[in-house]
Formats: sequence, C-alpha cells, structure tokens
Amino acid sequence: MNRRDFLWAAAAVAAAGKNAFAAPHAFLTRGVVLIPFDLTLPEWPERAAQAGLNTIGLHAGRRLDVLTRFVRSDEGQRFLAACKRLGLHVEYELHAMEDLLSREYIHKDKSMFRMDKNGRRTQEFNCCPSHPGALEIIAESALEFSRILRPTTHRYFYWPDDGREWCHCDKCREFSSSEQALLVENHILRTLRKHHDPEAAVSHIAYVPTLDPPKQVKPEPGVFLEFAPITRSYERPFAEQTAKTLIDRLEVLDANLEVFPRETSQALEYWLDNSRFSGWTRPAKKLPWNNAVFRADVQEYAKRGIRHVTSFACYIDADYVKLHGEPWAAITEYGRGLVQ
Repeated sequence: MNRRDFLWAAAAVAAAGKNAFAAPHAFLTRGVVLIPFDLTLPEWPERAAQAGLNTIGLHAGRRLDVLTRFVRSDEGQRFLAACKRLGLHVEYELHAMEDLLSREYIHKDKSMFRMDKNGRRTQEFNCCPSHPGALEIIAESALEFSRILRPTTHRYFYWPDDGREWCHCDKCREFSSSEQALLVENHILRTLRKHHDPEAAVSHIAYVPTLDPPKQVKPEPGVFLEFAPITRSYERPFAEQTAKTLIDRLEVLDANLEVFPRETSQALEYWLDNSRFSGWTRPAKKLPWNNAVFRADVQEYAKRGIRHVTSFACYIDADYVKLHGEPWAAITEYGRGLVQ
C-alpha cells in the first residue's frame, strides 16, 4: 500500500466513525501501547484506526514527566487531536511509584519506604503500603497526574516499580507482593473517585512479582485485572506452555480471574512489542510477528470471557521503517484478529 492509498483509507475510517470495524463479538478494547518516541512513525493513529484498533496507550517506563511533557507539547496535542478525530481512546500506562512517592521523602520519614529482607528501610523500589502517610502522598500524586494525563476511558494505570520487591516490615511481611500492590491501588481508586473522576477504574497489573492472585486483600469495585505475561514464549501458543517451572501460565490467569471480574479484565500482551524482541536495545530487530500464535492466544483469552486486549508495540517507529520496511501487515493482522 503506497502512502496516498494509506491516507485515503485512513480518511475513510475517520469518516465512518469509531465503530466502523466493530463486529458484534469484537473485543471491547483493541489497543496498542507505545512510548511517545514511537510516534515518529507517521500517522500511527491513522494506522491503528484503519487496522480496527480503538485504543492507544502511552507508556512511561520510569519517569512520568516524559508523558506530561509530551501531552503538553504541540506534537502531543496533534496526536490527541488525531485520536479524537479518529475515535481512538487514549490511556496512560505507567510504572509510577517513584513519581507518586518521591524518593526525597526518605529524609522526612523512612518508615514510608519499604523494608528489605535484612530489616533496612530503603528508598529503592515501591513503598511501605502499611504506612497511612505513604498511601496519602501516593494517592494525592496520582490525583495530580490524572488531571494532566486524562484517559478517555476512565481507566488509570499506576503500576508498581518494574518487577521490583515490596516491603518486609512487621506489618507488611504477611502480605504478598500482589496484596501490597492492591492496598495501594484500592487507596488510589478511592481518592480518584472522590476528588476527580466518579467513574475511575484502576489497574492491578499481574506481572512478575504480582502474578499470584491476592488472597487476604480484596479488590474494591473498580479495580480491574491487567494480566501481563512478559516471560512467556511467543514461538508457540500460550496454551501449550504448561511447565510448572514457567512463571507465566494460563492457569495463573485463571486463578486471578477467580478474584477479579472477568468482564473488566484485560490482557496486556507483547505480540507486537519489538522493544522486547530487540532486548530493549536499539537499533531494533525485525519484528518476529507470528499470526498463528496470536490467533490461538486470542481464542484462549476470549473463551475466558476477557474482552479487553492490548499489546505493547514499542520500537515500531520511523527508524524501524528505515531498517525493515513497513510493519503494516503485522498491525493489520493484529487488528483483524481482535475484531473477528
């Protein structure tokens, strides 16, 4: 497809409206998650809409100011305007703890920060979720960021630090990592609903240390599961990966679905995540897209009642096109699979 034909098709999508591709049994959320630098690829929103997607999530690995600066910039405003014109939702998915509880507070009150296994309070990673003051600061910070990073879906994603440990103090050690994360998420949800967005929903990401479902702490209504199986293989369907030694397995998802509502649960996948396939190192490799694996995986999610699916699609940018050519076939097959 040449550029002129692509732009014509994208314009047709915009004219048809945001439900142009929606089939009766299509996934309700059909998304990609990008970092702002991926938007050097021309017309990412138009490409997403033409493929039948309806959501773009913007991701920050550590620092939220990357996203706040972007959305306030002229480039960011053009992106948001394009998404609105095309009927695309915009969300913000963030490893946020270092921004929500500034590490500088260690000099004011060490007990707000996690205790490591050696009994030492450390400012490295996450927090002490048994500390009321820490929870208040985190929720207030989430409230401030939510007024800048405003999702069009009412869904907020304030993740823990990336794959890191939680607290081992006397009050916290009885709780798993999942349960400690959920204590924070419940508090953020209450604050957002009271002071900002009565329809707010907050993600609980099941990811590496938080994969096991919580048992002692219950999610408040409005906290939804986001299952992110980063360690799984993409060379064969997820259902075939059953070894007990694997971290990410569908039976772990099933256990989480006994705790969190199925109808709001989301799979955050990596089928299109070329940053992962490139070892998070540039220059990016060619995306090893496997449509057969993707289709089999989608069926597994669908039969569990999951109707929200996104995939990271990082490193698919202007430099990728220069190195490997257009990624249109993979994006199209991904969108079609979620629609059909």
